[in-house]
Amino acid sequence: MTGNTITPTRSVGGVELPAPGTWTVDPGHAEVGFMGRHLMLTKVRGRFTSVDATVHVGDRPEDTTVTAVIDMASVDSGDRTRDDHLRSGDLFDVENHPRATFQSTSVTWDGTTGKLVGDLTIKGVTRPVTLEVDYLGYIRDPWGGDRTVFSAAGRVNREDWGLTWNMALETGGILVSKEIELSLEIEAIRQV
Repeated sequence: MTGNTITPTRSVGGVELPAPGTWTVDPGHAEVGFMGRHLMLTKVRGRFTSVDATVHVGDRPEDTTVTAVIDMASVDSGDRTRDDHLRSGDLFDVENHPRATFQSTSVTWDGTTGKLVGDLTIKGVTRPVTLEVDYLGYIRDPWGGDRTVFSAAGRVNREDWGLTWNMALETGGILVSKEIELSLEIEAIRQV
């Protein structure tokens, strides 16, 4: 604290990190993306455009928690037919499972990198996920808001959540990869 102002960052082990408190993710500047392979070769990317998430930064970095709710109907892969199929009962089954959730269970931190472990629930199935996280820094926006920026990445097997729809290829292999890469770019705004 400087005078009567609460500083948005603090030094931990000589590294600047976000100050303890509640930081809400700015949905207009958050990307929750995924990438799978089509025909076992082509990378197909998508993202969810509606995400509500909060980061509670702990006094100790390892006490930080993250919660998120993803609107599964907001999936956007750039192809309407594919997106409709992703929303269907074959895959996300948005009619019966409109939201996915993430709740962190542990955080480890070393400098500006960390590991975030949490429970991801899709279609009523909860499985652990590990994300490698990079803290990219802090900035004050033009409207006086304090923002902190993170990137994260991980890999999951979609079948662990019952997302098993696929087709066999005549030449061997499958139409859609089981392994999915996750990528997140997040701006969070400090709540006072």
